Amino acid sequence: MVKSTIKKNRAISIGDVEVRPGTRAAISLPVADLYTGTALSMPVQVVCGRREGPVLVLSAAIHGDELNGVEIVRRLLKRKILAEIRGTLIAVPIVNVHGFLDQSRYLPDRRDLNRSFPGSSRGSIAARTANIFIQEIISKVDVGIDLHTGALNRSNFPQIRTNLGNETNRELAMAFGAPVVIDSNIRDGSLRDSASELGVPMLVYEAGEALRFDEVSIRGGISGVIRVMRHIGMLAASKKSKALTPVVAASTSWLRAPVSGVVSRKAELGERVLQEQVVAVISDPLGDSEELVKAPFDGIVIGRSNLPLAHEGDALFNLAAFKSVSHAEDKVEAFAATHSGGSSE
Repeated sequence: MVKSTIKKNRAISIGDVEVRPGTRAAISLPVADLYTGTALSMPVQVVCGRREGPVLVLSAAIHGDELNGVEIVRRLLKRKILAEIRGTLIAVPIVNVHGFLDQSRYLPDRRDLNRSFPGSSRGSIAARTANIFIQEIISKVDVGIDLHTGALNRSNFPQIRTNLGNETNRELAMAFGAPVVIDSNIRDGSLRDSASELGVPMLVYEAGEALRFDEVSIRGGISGVIRVMRHIGMLAASKKSKALTPVVAASTSWLRAPVSGVVSRKAELGERVLQEQVVAVISDPLGDSEELVKAPFDGIVIGRSNLPLAHEGDALFNLAAFKSVSHAEDKVEAFAATHSGGSSE
């Protein structure tokens, strides 16, 4: 009789809760109470597989008004496929609980949580929240995926941002299968910054707009997370055809309003634009004057402001340049078609 080489997974402890192999648990991590005296906690779901494997964290709502990630986590946790995982999934749908309650990007002290890592147990509310997340979650994982959207009144086409100079990050980004990958510098105080210091490779999935659900972005996010789980050995390889290989942006640039006024947009999110193509018209409220806004280069619109008003200098469109714009356009169209209906794998 041949002995099995499958190793049993390890138990994992978060807060004062130990989650044993083959079980899952809902954990509440205490954060700063409300000033009404009401206790507040960060919700965490841990799925500890029976068999040994990597530990993956899936986090959302570090900016409290970015909701697509919350829905991605919620739907993923309902998937029966999680019963078969090797290793452990730590899902944190709402990191910035205070901001989530206020429908705000920020914490009550107006600090940006994603500029407050690694934080401090004796600092501001942002520093304390960041410290709890690093100590209780990030320090215990092997891989991370952080889910974001555009800011208020700003939409992002589904994209992965990571440091492509790190080969592991590059492999994970390509495995995720978002249509566009951006080589993004790590910002001081960000979750990616602290994760990098701990040797944890992390992807940022940007898709959609704050305070809105976007179905294509949500479905694409679920599929991407599952593909990463397959890539790192948490799930068995899929028998289905592989996802399209993403295209890496050569560069990105925000196109800003040359004058103040009322904005009429001519380009849509995910659309291919050509150099000198009119992407917007800005006029004064009486319509006496008009200023044409033209694309400075051939590219794909990967971000845009949704407000019909702009001050001079306001960001209107985020354009990504590629070695082959037509090739990138094919990837964008294929992604939208795949996730516009049906289930996410």
